[in-house]
Amino acid sequence: QVQLVESGGGLVQPGGSLNLSCSFSGFTRFDMGWFRQAPGKERVLVASIAWHGETTWYTGSVKGRFIISRDNAQETLSLQMNSLKPEDTAVYYCNTYPSSTSGIWGQGTQVTVSS
Repeated sequence: QVQLVESGGGLVQPGGSLNLSCSFSGFTRFDMGWFRQAPGKERVLVASIAWHGETTWYTGSVKGRFIISRDNAQETLSLQMNSLKPEDTAVYYCNTYPSSTSGIWGQGTQVTVSS
């Protein structure tokens, strides 16, 4: 059964860190990504990782602050987020990349960066 389940979000002060996790049952052989949707904005890709884990990509605003990784044996995708900024506030989702491959979305996890 394919499914995507995100966790690890929360409220953090600017400059803080969070580590997001995603259980991606059924997508071991697929490239994966973390997406985020801020209030009133479209959902966008933040980071992606190839199925083998050796190639990664980051959008410019998070490069150097976020690290994407995966463990195919555990079917887990992670996003280590450091030096968080208020503009990182959003609901974060994991999915295949491109997202149309999976045909589904999880419930997402809320990240709020505020003092």
